[in-house]
Amino acid sequence: CTVIFTRLAMRDLHKPISILFCNLAVSDLFTSFSGFWITMQFITNPDMTIFGSEDMLAPYALYTTSILSTIYNLVSVGIERYLAVAESMRTRFRVARNHSIAVVCTNWVLAFFLGCLPLMGWNCLHTDKSISVLYSPFCVNYLIFICIPNLVVAFTVPLFTYLRIIIILRKRKLRMKACGQASGSYKSAEIQVARTSIFIWLLALISYAPFFAGVIFDATNQQCHIDLYPGVYIFRNCTAMLITINCLGNPIIYTLKLKTLGAKLKALKCPSTSRIRACTI
Repeated sequence: CTVIFTRLAMRDLHKPISILFCNLAVSDLFTSFSGFWITMQFITNPDMTIFGSEDMLAPYALYTTSILSTIYNLVSVGIERYLAVAESMRTRFRVARNHSIAVVCTNWVLAFFLGCLPLMGWNCLHTDKSISVLYSPFCVNYLIFICIPNLVVAFTVPLFTYLRIIIILRKRKLRMKACGQASGSYKSAEIQVARTSIFIWLLALISYAPFFAGVIFDATNQQCHIDLYPGVYIFRNCTAMLITINCLGNPIIYTLKLKTLGAKLKALKCPSTSRIRACTI
């Protein structure tokens, strides 16, 4: 909420990448809200979250939608950063605000469509065939359809974009050295991108790999709910906690690390003195 408020309040932060950052914060907010909704369902009626019911369709659908939106936003941020670096020396194409707004709308439409498929009828409420043991009343084939393509995209696209950014910066640094020019800015930029990409990969791996492993176990498992209680469901709750931690880590990696945003927060607190310093920065 702090990230969203700060970026909406300061007009000079309404840049293409800032729109993606703000939308990423909105996706994380939806993920936390839906996770809290599922938690309340678990507290009030634990059996409903284990054996499944119609009341769990809406929370799980919102949870799936918010996770998909977060994944699509992370991929969009990587692509935008790659285009910003790769096309910085050209004038044919520049990422504009309209492009970012279109990407944001497309991400949400796709996430809502895929996440709400169980509400449209792709669920196992009235059949025990291929029902998910961990996420009843979802179907196992729906979870596989959602998880495998999106996780492949989430891991391969950022890997390609950030590696390409590091390669481009390194080539430009070598060219500047050959011309006898200083390359300190490119060296610091290369280190910052490499460090950020490592954090992205570690956070995504820690957050989503256990959930993906749970879906694979769910697809290959032939046991009933009672046989897996309580150990497997404790593991399921831990995967949900890791996804929530990912929502907490995204603002730290992408937004709160930026010194500019810190200056903007100070400017909102003290408009008379700090705003001049922020404008100078």
